[in-house]
Amino acid sequence: MKGTLRIGTRGSALALTQTNWVVEKIRAKHPGVKIEISTIKTTGDKLQDVALTKIGGKGLFVKEIEEALLRGEIHAAVHSLKDMPAETPGELEIGVVPEREDPRDVLISRGNRKLGELPRGAKIGTGSLRRGIQLTKLIPYVQVVPIRGNLDTRIKKIEREGLDGIIVAAAGVRRMGWTDRVSQFISVDQIIPAIGQGALAMEMRKSDGETWELLRFLNHEDSCIEVGAERAFLRVFGGGCQLPIAAHGRRKGDGISLVGLVGNLDGSVIIREEASGPAAECEAVGKGLAERLLSKGGQEIMDAIYGKC
Repeated sequence: MKGTLRIGTRGSALALTQTNWVVEKIRAKHPGVKIEISTIKTTGDKLQDVALTKIGGKGLFVKEIEEALLRGEIHAAVHSLKDMPAETPGELEIGVVPEREDPRDVLISRGNRKLGELPRGAKIGTGSLRRGIQLTKLIPYVQVVPIRGNLDTRIKKIEREGLDGIIVAAAGVRRMGWTDRVSQFISVDQIIPAIGQGALAMEMRKSDGETWELLRFLNHEDSCIEVGAERAFLRVFGGGCQLPIAAHGRRKGDGISLVGLVGNLDGSVIIREEASGPAAECEAVGKGLAERLLSKGGQEIMDAIYGKC
């Protein structure tokens, strides 16, 4: 590449750790390339004290970075894939998905308690509707407390806000080297992860073939297939309000299996289904599963939620 490869990212400790991991891989593969990291503050970073449900959720952590891409100020962006909305701007694409980290959620708790050991009325912090409704379905006697902030901030809130624990993504904890703080890795059968959880997305301009050629060595086929099914599932539900949905794909040989869920805001209705099909048809599997959920009551949930926002 002529000149300097400029990579955009959020400025949180986790975002920078993820981006530095990517940079190290690029330098090892292309030692002659000069790389510059550009930190960009997003709307989601600026509004730390407002619940995601009140400010739109998806897209809040990528909008300003995508605008920098469109202006040509950066060549590529490193995102947590779960933060990305169902659709990208027409001139942009997710060109590369590196090998996925652990997609599970984890519990970090006071006294190192597991889920089954939490006391009645335990206060568990999460900013995710998806986690909240599945947790209260699994353990009805806990109290879900909405929290925001970067990963280190949320961990500190256990003491600062008198929480019994928090639930966060395993991938971030692993990338930060904080697995010793984990009380329990939660099975995807207990709490289905967010769409794309654990995966990174490298977004770039469709017209920038030089950057794609430089970075495509990082692309991981199995991860692409899994998140391809999950994001096809997401696209059926669209954007707008925060909707409690989840999906998790697993590549198995030449096939893909997918479990998906949609629920209403208080978790009194949760619809869960599974599907499978050829890996080459991962997007069709995701789309089909979402449409089945809609036909089994998901459409009524969507209409009720979207009608209020």
